Amino acid sequence: MPEDLVSVAQSLVPDILSNVDRIDEECQLPPELADRMAKHRLFSLYAPAELGGPELDPLTAFRVVETISHADGSAGWCIFNGTAITAAVSRLTPKAAIELFGDPPNLLGSGSARPEGTATIADGGYIINGRWNYLSGIDHSTVLFLNCRLLNPDGNPHLNDEGVQATRIAVVPVAYGTVIDNWTTLGMRGTASNDCEYSNVFVPTRHTYTRADIAHYESPLYHPPQNAILLSWTLAAANALGMARGALDCFHDLATGSGTTNSPALLRDRSYVQITYGECEAMHDAARTFVLDGIGSLWDAQVKQLPDLPDRAIRARLAITHAIRRSVDIVDNLFNVAGTNAIHRSVGLERFFRDLHVSGQHISGLPSNYEYAGQVLMGANVPASLYA
Repeated sequence: MPEDLVSVAQSLVPDILSNVDRIDEECQLPPELADRMAKHRLFSLYAPAELGGPELDPLTAFRVVETISHADGSAGWCIFNGTAITAAVSRLTPKAAIELFGDPPNLLGSGSARPEGTATIADGGYIINGRWNYLSGIDHSTVLFLNCRLLNPDGNPHLNDEGVQATRIAVVPVAYGTVIDNWTTLGMRGTASNDCEYSNVFVPTRHTYTRADIAHYESPLYHPPQNAILLSWTLAAANALGMARGALDCFHDLATGSGTTNSPALLRDRSYVQITYGECEAMHDAARTFVLDGIGSLWDAQVKQLPDLPDRAIRARLAITHAIRRSVDIVDNLFNVAGTNAIHRSVGLERFFRDLHVSGQHISGLPSNYEYAGQVLMGANVPASLYA
């Protein structure tokens, strides 16, 4: 019987809460905590069942990430990022996956969708060079999925059918490169989103793929490939909403237990605080409902191969971005009415404030997603992005 990973996530919350200061200070998840999470395959929720992965549907995966993020944003982010990256193992053959991850496969990976480095075409594969950044969870990953600009053997760009330089994702062991410990940020400090540099590393063709490649597995998680981005971003929304709920809970405890430096009156007894808190609760629940409805509708269309899948994908994209943006708004509003109390680490609100302001900068939460949806909804002919 498959493991109930939502219950597993709930069981890990006390351990995560006891380590939040350490997560921030060490700029990574404590190794023993990461090992416990990896043991339950939390960093690979979308990985194929045939490779030992959970192969969760996106709504169940949402609840796993949301539960962990309620306790700590960095821990939830690592699950989101690891799951989004390792889902792409579906585009490698089972043999290649075993070569990279072992038998049975231990699917621990990070990566970068940005083509920061190059892959030069060689006999039987590619020569990888470059430095990639924002590799969340690299501390507990064994393999990186690296998007590369494709070069011909003579060093000139290899062009695709549209005359644009082609890209290809190379799956490379972390140990073949050099990790650069440079993750010093406002928030999300525990994600260990460091850089890694590779120099003249040969990668066989079977350990590479393109974003448009068809998966080797039948699950609707992997078909069509252009919707992989939305299924992964679903977990970015779960991360943001989980943190927003954590911020609401911290504020509730503060407002019902103390006043401010200027007044002993409880925050909860002040009209402007009551209005703000009520509005934030409404924002959170509305955004969460929109995501669950939008992704549920998208998933139903993928499972049943319904013809209106593209229309549902647009709504899902809107819901994801809306959830992330509203989560940032929630923590801003709460921080503003909390007064001087908000700046103290002991309250907990400032950690969610910092983490949400970092996670909100992710591409899934940017206003450009509203622009894309608006273009499509008004009849413009624009292609959707393909992400690894």
